[in-house]
Amino acid sequence: MKLTDDKRYMMLALSLGRRGHGNTAPNPSVGCVIVNQGRIVGRGWTQTTGRPHAETMALAQAGSAAQGADVYVTLEPCAHYGQTPPCAKGLIAARVKRIVVAVQDPEPRVNGAGLEMLRAAGITVETGLCADIAAMDLVGFMLMIKQKRPFVTLKLASSFDGRIATGSGESQWITGTQARHAVHAMRARHDAVMIGGGTARHDDPSLTVRGIGISYQPIRIVASRGLDIPLKGKLARTAAETPLVLCHGADADPALQGSWRNLGANLLQCNIIGTQLDPRDILHKLALQGITRVFCEGGGALAASMIQADLVDRLVGFTAGLTIGAEGLPNLGLLGLKKLTKAPRFNLQSVSSIGNDICHEWTREIPDL
Repeated sequence: MKLTDDKRYMMLALSLGRRGHGNTAPNPSVGCVIVNQGRIVGRGWTQTTGRPHAETMALAQAGSAAQGADVYVTLEPCAHYGQTPPCAKGLIAARVKRIVVAVQDPEPRVNGAGLEMLRAAGITVETGLCADIAAMDLVGFMLMIKQKRPFVTLKLASSFDGRIATGSGESQWITGTQARHAVHAMRARHDAVMIGGGTARHDDPSLTVRGIGISYQPIRIVASRGLDIPLKGKLARTAAETPLVLCHGADADPALQGSWRNLGANLLQCNIIGTQLDPRDILHKLALQGITRVFCEGGGALAASMIQADLVDRLVGFTAGLTIGAEGLPNLGLLGLKKLTKAPRFNLQSVSSIGNDICHEWTREIPDL
């Protein structure tokens, strides 16, 4: 089979894997394609909550046609027994001929063991095809394993002059309906949506995904040192039905902690740096909860702390065609910069118009990915 065919099938596997973004954590969202004599006989991707795995789904679809077939999978098949048997064993039992793997799984229980199991069974194993693309598709899982933190997308919606509200605090709505609809779709591709306590107090958001027909909801996270969030707001009223995680400091009122637990929230005590919660510790605690992809929607203080700590991997900006002026609230809090050379820079990935607004996406290189 020609390399061009291999790449085409791997790109299909990658597109299948993306279907699981936002609903497979803590497992990675993997795609798998099985091809026999030039015909696709099986396709699969990691299912909601992380099981069944992509290979299991593709093998079930292929049935006996998997024998002698080529398999394209975006991540090394697992080699350990967990809640399900190893995918490597399933592939061996199906008597496939060749397996093309995009990237090796860094998880200590796998980390090459799946590839060795397949080779020991006489299956041809090739690795590295579309590895760069696969690594970015699986970036949340990779960061959770390697850096003990989730992947972070920071979304900022602002006026043309970078304001998120008027001087009196009015903010609804700066961007239009279509841009807000796009934000809901972005939320759905992440495990969790995060805001700061100030945004929770001022906007009383629900942080749910609405209007796009999905059957699951991302975890809602609020970073509030003192837990001074309205106990009768939308988050409180829905804490028992839609997952809510509150990150707080050790000095948060015990009575408030008890009230939120009684409402159904999950509380995570995080370290404090200066007067704020430590953003690194917040992300570390979230990774321990199995969260791999976080969609951060501010406000300004939380967004600035994430950028200062070099924890933002992707920036998404929505810019509206209106101006508010210097008295408006800026979309970022203080960064303490004195030299332009110290300003964090991101690489432009795309620019598009959404309704009457502009959406621009930026990324940075992630070390040790």
